[in-house]
Parts: sequence; structure tokens; C-alpha cells
Amino acid sequence: MPRHRPGPYDVAIAGFGPTGAVLAGLAGLCGLRVAVLEREREILRLPRAVHFDGEVMRVFQTLGVADRVAAVSRINPGMRFVDPGGRLLLDWSRPQQVGPQGWYPSYRFHQPDLEAILRERLTRVPNVDVYLGTEVTAVSEDANLVMIACHDGGHHHTLAARYVVGCDGARSLLREHVTDRAEDLGFHERWLVVDLLLRRERPDLGDYTIQFCHPRTPMTYVRGPGRRRRWEIFIADLPDARALAPEFIWQRLKRWLTPAEAAVERAAVYTFHSVIASSWRRGRLLIAGDAAHQTPPFMGQGMCAGIRDAANLAWKLARCVRQGHDEVMLDSYQGERHPHVRAFIEGAVDLGRLVNASDSEAALKSAFRQPDGSYRMLTISPRLGPGLWQTGSPAAGHVSRQLHHRSGGLADDLAGYGPALLADSGLLARWEGRPLALKKGIHVWAPAELDGAAEYLAELGARAVAVRPDRYVHGTAHDAASLDTLVAGWRTRATSAAATGPLGPV
Repeated sequence: MPRHRPGPYDVAIAGFGPTGAVLAGLAGLCGLRVAVLEREREILRLPRAVHFDGEVMRVFQTLGVADRVAAVSRINPGMRFVDPGGRLLLDWSRPQQVGPQGWYPSYRFHQPDLEAILRERLTRVPNVDVYLGTEVTAVSEDANLVMIACHDGGHHHTLAARYVVGCDGARSLLREHVTDRAEDLGFHERWLVVDLLLRRERPDLGDYTIQFCHPRTPMTYVRGPGRRRRWEIFIADLPDARALAPEFIWQRLKRWLTPAEAAVERAAVYTFHSVIASSWRRGRLLIAGDAAHQTPPFMGQGMCAGIRDAANLAWKLARCVRQGHDEVMLDSYQGERHPHVRAFIEGAVDLGRLVNASDSEAALKSAFRQPDGSYRMLTISPRLGPGLWQTGSPAAGHVSRQLHHRSGGLADDLAGYGPALLADSGLLARWEGRPLALKKGIHVWAPAELDGAAEYLAELGARAVAVRPDRYVHGTAHDAASLDTLVAGWRTRATSAAATGPLGPV
């Protein structure tokens, strides 16, 4: 266990899964003193989450681990929905080229590999302390601090922090302190998840995720990295003991595999939920990830949503630590993230209803009919809910593009976890004439530095674009006056939590 630091931590995080680890890393980038409290002593060496997208890889890039994560991940070609006769109902193919985030749009991965990379990275961040084998048993607010009671191998101790974030999963203790209500989006189904390791390669199984749509026995096939494969099997009210019995599992998989061809690494019964906590904050207590929302897995966005929470929240907490507690800043966390995550959960619910619909054609027409009459699943990129971004700009509240720097590499590598401004040469001259204190902590690009910068500004219909630390557009400007207005509003919010420097060598 790390030695206790003198004085309180800035942020304490309960839970060391991907959401908690990313939040700790980003808060560390902001120079905050962080404690991570994790009940387990070791990483659970079993599959759980299996998908992340290009936006999440961009967060890994900010933490300096994207190349290592890419090396243990697989580019995902997409998903196909077929009816009981094998007819293609819906094709959700994902581009096989690098997308607007600077990364491929979709990846498959093995969660223990990702957690090991994130944890190793944090061992080299001196202002982040990790307490393994430490369970949070109670929290209480005391003046401007939160007191955290912990249990560690028979010992009890207390830590103090200015803010506490519960990233402690679907059974979150912290959620009980923040809210007692949740919004239910109406999807609750029991599925058996079976993860297997092939004994030899089986190219015939395919690389696409396949949703086998059926009114009584829907299933999902997922191709993981290496020889990892997953099947998800709807079991309705079948008792756990029967669903987990080897004879049941192999009976359902006999179309594809026999026990001689693969070993079951893990089999677990899950109830897939679609719920969002009614409140994500009470005072200095906050929740993120599965503690705040749960989604069916059909869009592969469960872990992605938690990591977006972390990217949205870390720089806001840094602002509150440095400049004083700010209710508006903290309220913007749920205000922005709640509608965003709800859009993904609603999409997953629609897909789930297609997978087990008795009338697949009706499900397609209700959820996926395009204006031209065809049925297609398009990747969504929702706008943030009401918050800190410039409401008058059409691009504001949407994730920004990541451009390539002409000296090599990606633009985010220069901006780090801090705000950035891209402006044409005319407005840059205006910017350069502003006081140095106003510009402090903001990375500024001229269009000549970035490939495609002029085209991106033209696409936005703007001469300048301001980007927040979480890579969402704060706003745009079209002339000197609107640049002044943009910066005046942006400076007081987005820039105060600019990264103090890199995490160090990878």
C-alpha cells in the first residue's frame, strides 16, 4: 500500500476497472493528487468488455498507451444481422480505414490486456496512488472534504479527498450515496455469455460479429483477438444451473464447435439492463461508468460510455480543485453526458429488439428505416447535452476531428489533455496580439501545421474552432469579434484545467 500523502487527495476513485483507470490517468495529467481504491488485489484474468471505438482509442492516445493497446487489439469489420434462414437483415459494416478520430472506427480486445496496460502506465505517474485490496465501506462529507472509510485485509483506515468518484460498477456502493432512483429504458433480458479459446484457427467462423435474430433462441457470435471467440445466448427464465451446464452450452454451440475444438474459458449468466441513474452527483460525490448507466451490449458501447464519462469529468474536477468548487462546472458533467449515453442505450435497445423480434421486418421498419426506404445501421455520434459548449455553433458539442501534424504524428499528441485552438492566418494575427496570460495553457495551431486543416474549417463553416480537453468542440468563430466572444466564454471554463505536462516516457 502507498504511504498516505500529507493532506487530502484532490480526487479519490473507487474502482480500478477501465473507467477508473482512465479517470485516474487523466486527472494525473492535470497534476491532481489522486487515490485509486480497488477491492481486488489482482486483475480479473477473464474476458468481459470486448469492444471500443476510435473515440475511446483517442483517449488512450492522450494517456500515451494507444500503440500498446492497438498491438493487442483487432480491427473490427462490423456486425451483421441474419434471420433464422440465414438471410441478411441488416449490415453494419465498419470502415477499414483510419477515421476522423485518427484511429480505426472499431476494435475488438481482451479486457485483462487493456487493464494491464493502463495499470502499468499509472505506476509511472507519481501523483497517483493505487490502493489494491482496499474496499470502500462508507463515505461522509466533512466541510469541504469527503472522508472515505476503507477496509484493507483486516485493517480499517480513513482517507480524505476533495472529490470522490464511484467507478465501482453496476453494484456501486457510491451510487447508493448519490441517488436512489434510476430511469428504466425497458430492456431487461437474461443471456448466457460463453467465452472460448480455439485449439486451432478456424477462419470459417468469420471475422464479422453475427447477430442470429430469432424470436425464441437469439444468439450472438463475436470474433475476438487471437483465438478468442464469444457466443451470447438468450436464455429467458432458464435457471442458471441448467444454462451453465456443459451439456447445454455444447448443445447450443454444436453448429459451430465441439469440445475437442475449443475450451470454455468463462461462462456466466448476465441480465442485460438499460438504466440510467437519475443523479450522477451529490455534492462532492460523483459516479461514472456502470455505476451511472448500464446498456445492453448490442452496440458495444458499455465500456466506451464509461471512458467518455472519465474524459468529460477529469478536466472539470481539475478546474474545481484549482479555482474553487464550481456547481455549474460539476452539474455540466451529467448535463452533457446523460443525453449522450442515452442515445447509445436507446440504439442498443433497438438492436436488442431486432435480435429477438418475432417480426424482424417490423423491427427493422420501426428502428432502422432510412429516408430512402432502405434498412441500414449507421454509426451515431450524438451531441452532448446542455453544458459548457457554445450553443450558437452547429459544430459545438460534437466530437472534433483529429488531424495529422505535418511534422509527423497526430495533433492530440501536441495538445495533450488540454484545450486547443485552430484558426486561419487572419484570426491568428488577432490571437497573437492578445495578452499572454489570456493565452496561457492553450495550444494553438495554424492551418499550415495540420494536414486538412483548411478543409476542416471549411466543413465547419468557420475560421476558427476551439476544442476542449475531452476533444469535443467548444465553439467556432467566423470573424475577429466572434473569436473574442468565443475566447471570453471559453477561457473561464475550458482552459483552467489544461494539462501540466506529459505523463512521461511510454
